[in-house]
Amino acid sequence: MAKKKKEKYIVYSTNSDFNEEEEYYEEETLANTEQDLRVLLDKKQRKGKSVTLITGFVGSEDDLKTLGKELKSKCGVGGSVKKGEIIIQGDVREKVLKILSDSGFKAKKSGGN
Repeated sequence: MAKKKKEKYIVYSTNSDFNEEEEYYEEETLANTEQDLRVLLDKKQRKGKSVTLITGFVGSEDDLKTLGKELKSKCGVGGSVKKGEIIIQGDVREKVLKILSDSGFKAKKSGGN
């Protein structure tokens, strides 16, 4: 995929070498077979509720959100995409691993249990 131009707004800069015309680019998304995803169960700071975390995605935020939406709909649960991680409600690690492997991703179960 091509790099997309990402807009950033600078209000004030004290840097004397600052160029206002610099262009910022999002990271290019790797192919599914080149992705190295980790699927783990997390309960920390969630009031005892368990969630499935998918980490390690390399690519644009839009592609990550698309993958998150696909996983949520196929698992039939809620979730969100925050800080480069996909958060799926509940312990659905096996379903997520199967969906990711069927889509061509390299995914591994991470953490204990």
